[in-house]
Amino acid sequence: MKKLLLLGVGVIALTACQPADKPAKDNHDTATAHHLNKDHPMEYKAAGKTDADHMYLEDVLGEEALAKVKSWNVRSEPLMQGEVYAAMKAELLEVYNSPEKIPYVSYRANKAYNFWQDDKHVKGIWRRTSLDSYRSDKPEWETVLDIDALAKEEGKNWVYKGANCLAPVYARCMLSLSDGGKDATERREYSVDKKEFVKDGFVLPESKGGTAWLDSNLLLVGVDFGSDESGQSTMTDSGYPLLSKLWTRGTPLSEARQLLRGKKTDVGVWPGTFENADGKDEILITRAITFYTTEYYWVPRVGENKWKPVKLPVPLKSNLGDQFKGQQLLTLQEDWPQADGTVFSSGALVSFSIDGFMKTGTIDAVHEVITPTARQSIDGFGATKDALLLSLYENVSGAAYTFDFDGSVWTKAKLNFPENGKVGIGSTNTKESAAFISTESFLTPDTLWTVDTSDTKIEPAKSLPSWFDASSMEAKQFEVASSDGTKIPYFVVSSKDMEMDGKNATILYGYGGFEIPINPSYSATIGRAWLARGGVYVVANIRGGGEFGPNWHQAGLKTKRQIIYDDFIAVAEDLIERKVTSPEHLGTHGRSNGGLLMGVMFTQRPDLFNAVAVGVPLLDMRRFDKLLAGASWVGEYGDPDDEGAEGAYIRALSPYHNIRADVKYPEPYIYTSTKDDRVHPGHARKFAQRLEDMDIPFQYYENIDGGHAGAANLEETAHSQALIYSYFTKKLIPES
Repeated sequence: MKKLLLLGVGVIALTACQPADKPAKDNHDTATAHHLNKDHPMEYKAAGKTDADHMYLEDVLGEEALAKVKSWNVRSEPLMQGEVYAAMKAELLEVYNSPEKIPYVSYRANKAYNFWQDDKHVKGIWRRTSLDSYRSDKPEWETVLDIDALAKEEGKNWVYKGANCLAPVYARCMLSLSDGGKDATERREYSVDKKEFVKDGFVLPESKGGTAWLDSNLLLVGVDFGSDESGQSTMTDSGYPLLSKLWTRGTPLSEARQLLRGKKTDVGVWPGTFENADGKDEILITRAITFYTTEYYWVPRVGENKWKPVKLPVPLKSNLGDQFKGQQLLTLQEDWPQADGTVFSSGALVSFSIDGFMKTGTIDAVHEVITPTARQSIDGFGATKDALLLSLYENVSGAAYTFDFDGSVWTKAKLNFPENGKVGIGSTNTKESAAFISTESFLTPDTLWTVDTSDTKIEPAKSLPSWFDASSMEAKQFEVASSDGTKIPYFVVSSKDMEMDGKNATILYGYGGFEIPINPSYSATIGRAWLARGGVYVVANIRGGGEFGPNWHQAGLKTKRQIIYDDFIAVAEDLIERKVTSPEHLGTHGRSNGGLLMGVMFTQRPDLFNAVAVGVPLLDMRRFDKLLAGASWVGEYGDPDDEGAEGAYIRALSPYHNIRADVKYPEPYIYTSTKDDRVHPGHARKFAQRLEDMDIPFQYYENIDGGHAGAANLEETAHSQALIYSYFTKKLIPES
């Protein structure tokens, strides 16, 4: 019942010149004004440099496009694959293949399930054990499915993408397998007890979408159904399912009952379930009209409204969560006024009786679970059969709470976990008392805790070893005023005795979109590859993210987007003013939406950085909505085809169209994946091509497999991460 996350942060961690003094404020304002000028030319007219001349690079597997990509890979890799790269890759592989990694689990029917990869299981194994065994130093794992063996047997580059299992026994699962790491998956019914695919079971060809079990013979399906009776596609413009159906075992998919059909302009339609008062599953269909506006429909199977979708009367900007004690949980991204004059604020978590709704089709009483303050946000929550667990952040520092409902009022109690770091609600199950919570910080490795919600007993289950020596390091939080005076927090992770001389090699990381927070987290990758080599790592909690709830995110939507970039620029300038670093030693990194952030930094403020790593990025903001899932992000960025201010604004921000021959740029490192079917690799390719057209130096790497995550196995992950940090080392630490 949770909305799909369509554009992720993608930070890989185990579990995207001016003088050294601060650039003048008026220089910043001039640069910003120039790049927001709607009259700025958006086409390059010289032969070989127009947008049209680059269109061939959008042909993902086109012969000419791949030839160009391979030439860039060959040209760029030797620049990075020296001693630094080799040492980093070896160090990271040691971490990624280590048996000391935490095996994070899902707990169901008294079994803990885990997906594991190492040097012996490159593609991975899906396995399970008992809870008592899991808590021991040497759990006795039972392999449920060996993905390496399956891939070899079938001659496919299978990447495991998860399993949707039928409650309460969880013996039958719809297994999702991706060819090379794409979002689109093939789905097959699998028996975890027999450890084999079910003969004549449910099978769905490769598609984006989803499934949900209604019972052992009924499967809710939202996939690509091919052309409908009128010859129209059953996928939206965003590339997600247009409709949801109910498929009966033993019948062809073509005979599945249609439950709800959306519109071509929707993001997508997904099937799901919720429990009624008797504990039986009911049909719930989620229709995402835009990325941030959603309708929910209950489809009754009995009564006078049989098979007629009944819309839940909740705000369009809200997300359904778990149920607890008959209360349906709902997070709000907009204010929700009530008939009695009460207003539940955007960012709040509220609840209502699901049974009451099913009886009347209305919601009579809404109860406040918690309303965060302006400097707080809800990170995540999950229900067990005894309690609701919730992580709450205050000024980007996490804590965990239990909540209970007495029939009219919610009460909470704080759990005793380490402070000043990240606290994440892990696996929960409404049918179990066992739950998992993880804690970590920049310099403290992950610990996974088991929580027995029947008596709130907390025990450490697993911990990561210290993959780098953090005893001489510290993490400090600072803040700086952005262009409108808003205080922007950021973290600096460095040596305790760092000299404030402007010479420290520093990576500034950011994301700034889709209400996704960047909370303190332990990264063996960053620790080993960067911090242990004397580097400084900075995380900017800029607007557009979710660090302080929906308002923090919505402050940078569409025509307000420049404020996100102003926030990031303010942090970079503050690092320079404090003499943590200088433009000569300052690099910046971001992925996905963070890759767009990097493109904007590259074109708006090249004077601030000596290295820019642009990962799986959006960069052509004139055509982003025409490429793969891009249409789903119009709610975030705006419509580039809009003839008014919205269209002009986003077109003017487009990094691909703002590269200029008369500007001195840092040499960027651009990386993407051929099989990324979320953010089209054409963005990175065309950006690189424009740089090449203008004889502007750049480095480029495109992984042929890996999807939006960037890598399909641990070997590729170590390779790609070593490339990133060896690039930064060579650019920011010249003596290396």
